[in-house]
Amino acid sequence: MEIIISKTKQELGEKAAQQGTEFIRKAIDERGKANIILATGASQFEMLAELVRQEVDWHKVTAFHLDEYIGISEDHPASFRKYLKERFAGLVPLKTFNFVNGSTDPYLECARLGKLIRKYPIDVAFIGIGENGHLAFNDPPADFETEEPYLVVNLDEECRRQQLGEGWFPTLADVPGQAISMSIRQIMKSKTIICTVPDERKANAVLKTLYGEVSPEIPASILRNHDSAFLFLDHASALKLRK
Repeated sequence: MEIIISKTKQELGEKAAQQGTEFIRKAIDERGKANIILATGASQFEMLAELVRQEVDWHKVTAFHLDEYIGISEDHPASFRKYLKERFAGLVPLKTFNFVNGSTDPYLECARLGKLIRKYPIDVAFIGIGENGHLAFNDPPADFETEEPYLVVNLDEECRRQQLGEGWFPTLADVPGQAISMSIRQIMKSKTIICTVPDERKANAVLKTLYGEVSPEIPASILRNHDSAFLFLDHASALKLRK
């Protein structure tokens, strides 16, 4: 894993987007197309803002959605479909964006998306790490073994409190208890992973990711086993590494 530390969130986002763009262009140059995964959340604001400004043949790019809450509508303020349409999919002329629909039968939706993504080997996954070390919504202890591309998962309290703290919901009781999430193994199948992790509240998760045991109890630690993973930090999220 390559670690890139920037002074600010803005600089971090710019570097992460630029690095990811290089791999998207490489895939298009080699195969005439590229397939990507996109995450959501506050950690991705600066990266996505820069990514949409990059010169890419977006009409040759197919995108997949990393995760979504179960049981909230697309117009809910916390909807990841809404988030991605406003910050990415509605701003660039993609070939296709395959959203996760959390408003339908979640198990049928997992099957639909799983069948689809198997046809599209992922070139670049743009992801983050949660305060509890989760990848996508795979909270600890994460399932490192399943080959299913998408899963119905339960959200632990620390994860739900993070969503509350980021301002997506008015109370903890409003945060859904379940989500549809891309699985750990599916994320790890990506040729390149661009992991964007700003803010001091993520510093402990970053420390465990890099120096803890590679374990389902620290889901993001699995990234150390990937051959082309880039971890973008700012001074705040790297605070405990310096100490």
